[in-house]
Amino acid sequence: MAQDNATRASDGAVKQHAGVRQVWRESPTAVKSLLAGTMIIRLGGFVQVFMVLYLTERGFSDGQAGAALGVYGAGAVLGTLVGGWMSDRLGPRLTIVTTLLGSAALLPCVLYLDNYWAILVVIAVSGAASLAYQPASTSMISLLTPVERHVMIFAMGRLAINLGTTAAPLLGAALVKVSWDFLFWGEALAVVVFSAVAATTLPHRMTTDTTDTTDTTDTTNATDTTDMSKPAGGGTEGGGAAAGATGVGGEVAAPKASYLAVLTDRRYLMFLLAMFVSSVIYIQHISALPLAVKHLGMGIEVYAALIALNGLLVITCELLVAKVVQRWQIRTAVIIGVLLTGVGMSLYALPLGLAALVIATLVWSLGEIIGYPSLFFAYPAQAGPPALRGRYLGASNALYGLGSAVGPFIGVMIWNRYEEGLWLGCGVVGLLAAAAAWGGVRPPRATEKNEGRTENEGKGIGDSGTADAEIRTGT
Repeated sequence: MAQDNATRASDGAVKQHAGVRQVWRESPTAVKSLLAGTMIIRLGGFVQVFMVLYLTERGFSDGQAGAALGVYGAGAVLGTLVGGWMSDRLGPRLTIVTTLLGSAALLPCVLYLDNYWAILVVIAVSGAASLAYQPASTSMISLLTPVERHVMIFAMGRLAINLGTTAAPLLGAALVKVSWDFLFWGEALAVVVFSAVAATTLPHRMTTDTTDTTDTTDTTNATDTTDMSKPAGGGTEGGGAAAGATGVGGEVAAPKASYLAVLTDRRYLMFLLAMFVSSVIYIQHISALPLAVKHLGMGIEVYAALIALNGLLVITCELLVAKVVQRWQIRTAVIIGVLLTGVGMSLYALPLGLAALVIATLVWSLGEIIGYPSLFFAYPAQAGPPALRGRYLGASNALYGLGSAVGPFIGVMIWNRYEEGLWLGCGVVGLLAAAAAWGGVRPPRATEKNEGRTENEGKGIGDSGTADAEIRTGT
């Protein structure tokens, strides 16, 4: 018996700490399709990058072009909230296919509209439709992937995003040489391809992972069949204030499916605060950093080199680092990621010239590599009850988008007034964000304290372990 238990524990450890190739090889076809589709749609993401240049080329003012880009961003934030709601109500597959087709139908309409306000409406709705798929995609990946592999699989997703986002401007510039129309039709084509892939490979019904990460026994076959055309049932995954009330006989009633239920989860609200603040800090590498480089008397090539350094580090190192981070508690990964982002930005205030720029970029890039797969994907997918998974993901996507939208305004405003004081402020606010993450991410339940307890004692609604259910990247 002892030997059997040791063997099973060893097998479980191997499964949980799997490397990049093993995770990819053992992932379901649907997960691989979503990762590939993410790269396709990012590779074809031309419109947002070139929107300002396109509208000014058509004769609109700089202010009108900038406002249109802001409207697109606002639509994207709203779209993630709607996408989270649709994912819970209609299921991930139908949400992904319908929103992508809607985006593909709307994008080319901009080419044939002359009225500025009509263009704004189409841009807003297409922006919402283009990102509404994200909560549903993340939800399905998390459902089809064991919890202990979430960090690795979402690191792969970030690699797909970064590769596509890096190549898209280069491909878009080549298309513009031929015709501006190709930008819109090219992105629409990429969206249709992703929609077709999703329609043909994603399951209508699927098996959800029910592996308990506190048990090293191999439970690969211990799955439940879930109809993805209907919202998931009750029960908690990570527990929280939105977990629902206790019914007759001690059964936990399903939480009310609305964003109000998300707002009652106080710990998750603290996590969202940490995510929002971290997003505001992170976006300064695009908004305030070029001003800082110019202030130091350096050319645009220095700024371009710093951005390229970040991209190179993320693309080449994130999967390797994820092999280590997946062994950590998810709370640790999130806090370190948020903390290093703030500290790294604060290092731009050092009076070391180019050396300070390089050191600071290395530090916050490390924070991105360590923490962001957990911060933006893995934890939001685990934090809430299954019936609210889409809304939890929609809320996190919306807060990230909101932080990315308001961050440039805040950063430039502070820079114009205090200059290097902005970077010191990033460090201070980063510490506050790390504290919010510490309070917002539910800590793991100590396994030792649960040994010898009965199932009812370990999972009963009155046990404090339910509200602070074990959420970790690996064991």
